[in-house]
Amino acid sequence: MPDYLDDLRLAHVLADAADAATTDRFKALDLKVETKPDMTPVSEADKAAEELIRGQLQRARPRDAILGEEYGVEGTGPRRWVIDPIDGTKNYVRGVPVWATLISLMEAGEAGFQPVVGVVSAPALGRRWWAAKGHGAFTGRSLTKASRLQVSRVSQLSDASFAYSSLSGWEEQGRLDGFLDLTRAVWRTRAYGDFWPYMMVAEGSVDMCAEPELSLWDMAATAIIVTEAGGTFTGLDSRPGPHSGNAAASNGLLHDELLGYLNQRY
Repeated sequence: MPDYLDDLRLAHVLADAADAATTDRFKALDLKVETKPDMTPVSEADKAAEELIRGQLQRARPRDAILGEEYGVEGTGPRRWVIDPIDGTKNYVRGVPVWATLISLMEAGEAGFQPVVGVVSAPALGRRWWAAKGHGAFTGRSLTKASRLQVSRVSQLSDASFAYSSLSGWEEQGRLDGFLDLTRAVWRTRAYGDFWPYMMVAEGSVDMCAEPELSLWDMAATAIIVTEAGGTFTGLDSRPGPHSGNAAASNGLLHDELLGYLNQRY
């Protein structure tokens, strides 16, 4: 089996370059922000970071395909890099430090494309998380200064911490009643949002999280990090991986109950 460590090292180099570009424009008074057709914001920093990553990948991995949030798909083949230049753009443009660059390598297999490398870099928080298939998940400032991630062992819903992003998406999908029942059954709920709750599941500081509507670039990197930390990452339909258009992540021990509540009245 490929070890993917060269690809992981490259992903860190890409994240370093993106961090420099995004941090430089964070809280800039002249930051340009536009509204995309789906009514979500995109800043000049989103575009610049993705262009930067694409340029480096085209030089370092010219045979690999690239899928990015801002510029779509380029290339074909069994290996595809998936990029979210700024996950949490709404936070970014308002000066909230909870945003990150998400970089993943996906490889074609019997079950379709699956993530084999993931890096989540949140420079305004001073945090980075990463994983490569078969090598575990880690957090730290560099590959050589890192600590291994491990999900929690909480097995009772009444002891569990559950994280989410917002209520509106659950309501739009007709899942709000089940969602609210879940919040009443757990010990603690917090709406951290975006990439962060998935990283906290991987760290063991949160036991489960879910979102009702996501894109592949929102999930590819977080999925491999959660699973390599010993957790479970599926869609709300229980399909493993980041392909369902939504996500549920947990320490594994609580996953069936998590999905049960979110689907019970749907």
